[in-house]
Formats: sequence, structure tokens, C-alpha cells
Amino acid sequence: MRVRVDGKQCQGHGVCYMTAPDVFAPREEDGHAEVLLDEVGPDLEAAARDGAEACPERAITVE
Repeated sequence: MRVRVDGKQCQGHGVCYMTAPDVFAPREEDGHAEVLLDEVGPDLEAAARDGAEACPERAITVE
């Protein structure tokens, strides 16, 4: 599974990385979200989807 954060849409609310800290983290320079993994394995798929669904800006794509 691939997960992407649209950096222009993300506002840095932090809900994704509070919901799924094994998948998302704040970028050091601005606090906006970044994905920690190139490929999200089956063990973290549910967490990635939960983090994406929690995003108030809908800035996260899960494929």
C-alpha cells in the first residue's frame, strides 16, 4: 500500500500522526505531515487508513 500526503493541502493539524504514529510524523521544518514508510505493509494498513480518514483537510491519499 502506498500513502501520500499532499503538502499543499496539509495544514499541520497533526491528527494523522496522533492517530497513526507508526505511519505519519510531523516534518521538522513546518509540522506538516509526512509518511514514514515508502510502502505500508499489511500490519499497518488499518492505521494508515485511520490516519487518512482523520485528516480534516483530506490531504492524505491511500492506494
